[in-house]
Amino acid sequence: MVTQHPDHANAPYWHDKPFITTKHEPYELYSSFQDLGATEYKWDWEGKLVDEAVIDRIFSTYYEYFKNREIGLHHFLTFRLPNPKVETEFRLGRAFMSIIAASGLAKHLKFHTPPLFEVILPMTETSEEIIAIQDAFSELTSLRHPLLRQENGIRHIEVIPLFEDIHTIADSDKILKNYLALHKEHFNFLPGYMRPYVARSDPALNAGIVPTVLAIKIALSNYKKLEKQTGIKMYPIIGAAALPFRGGLRPDDVDRFINEYQGIRTTTIQSAFRYDFDKKIVKKAIKRLESRLPKSKAISVSKDDEKELRSIMKIFEKEYRLTIEKIADLVNTVANYVPKRRERVQHIGLFGYSRGVGTVKLPRAIGFTAALYSIGIPPEVIGTGRGLHKIMKQKKLRLLEKYYINIVHDLTEALKFANIPLIEKLAKTVPGVNYILKDIQYIEEYLRLKKIVIKAKHKEHIELSNKIFERIKKNKSPEGLIEKAGKLRRSMG
Repeated sequence: MVTQHPDHANAPYWHDKPFITTKHEPYELYSSFQDLGATEYKWDWEGKLVDEAVIDRIFSTYYEYFKNREIGLHHFLTFRLPNPKVETEFRLGRAFMSIIAASGLAKHLKFHTPPLFEVILPMTETSEEIIAIQDAFSELTSLRHPLLRQENGIRHIEVIPLFEDIHTIADSDKILKNYLALHKEHFNFLPGYMRPYVARSDPALNAGIVPTVLAIKIALSNYKKLEKQTGIKMYPIIGAAALPFRGGLRPDDVDRFINEYQGIRTTTIQSAFRYDFDKKIVKKAIKRLESRLPKSKAISVSKDDEKELRSIMKIFEKEYRLTIEKIADLVNTVANYVPKRRERVQHIGLFGYSRGVGTVKLPRAIGFTAALYSIGIPPEVIGTGRGLHKIMKQKKLRLLEKYYINIVHDLTEALKFANIPLIEKLAKTVPGVNYILKDIQYIEEYLRLKKIVIKAKHKEHIELSNKIFERIKKNKSPEGLIEKAGKLRRSMG
């Protein structure tokens, strides 16, 4: 599933600059199918400006292509809705009207109908929220007026629930089970399948990398059990990106990702994956994902292991959040200089929790990741070293390594970008950075037998992080340097 996540450092292969406007996105959609061989494209209504006439535009501009490769049959276009809990300005209704209009246009052109039949609901936390979206859509399609002709058009929408924090992800099978019961009661039939969608970036931003990976492993195992119990097919989706902190899905190393997230049926292919690597490698990687993902089976987690994994998650989450609360101002300062890649509307990220006095707010996951890497702090290490130190004492390391298969690889890759002298300098003035030094010390002890190969690009990245920090200290923009560093690591954030 190709997405519009703005995490690329380089210009797209089809464009002369890195910034992508809404007017370019219909071509990007077409090119993702035609040039890259992807099968699905996510049209994002959450937190960004959007071309509402996307179906009209692609059908008229690329008529011959979509006449033979139909949307909803050969290719799929899936809207990520704005969540009514966060964005209330009629954006949900506008998205619905686009879906209804697309159904009418496809029928008129004698194309497959309906072209759009699934939507993604971000920040899903209850089964009632999913039903509410389906209810709202049904009510809208039941409107009758001579000027609103929609005979035999779409009447029911399938909802893909997107779970975005570690606790919701780990318990998401319970939400799905309740949803199936409500669906039967409400609509008098059961859905033929479900596509539960686990986020990978936002939970990492909120709780750290280790709890996120473990929560997803619990979820994938429980989806497999739920499928057996109910007979409803489960086709899980993961929202993975290129850097380890946000998923570790790179086109030059897809097998490692597939091995880590066995049981996943769809993965996102974000902008850095497509635009920061050679196009031939990208096409080959997408073909391999299409071939291998349907064959993998989720690793079963026993009840005893699940209980232990949840306790491990709490240890790592506590250490991570303790640090983030203290370094939030530093992150926000650097994030202000991260170059923009898409037309976003003002949006507040998920991270906001009260400690009795005030609230900590952070940028979205891409800006957060880019900001920390830009000053030589790989976010993968935050809370992880102290967490490892504690679970080693509890003799739970083997269990962690059993379920987080790539932990050694991910931490080794992250440490290559760590600017330890700069972190030591920051620790003298920024509360919380001293915790990160502890993390690195404990991770190095954990990896003591693993050789970390520092290449020229890593040395250059460390030098750039020094220059970025110096410019910020002088109240000068380091935007160009941040972009250069992003190109070296092949992802902005």
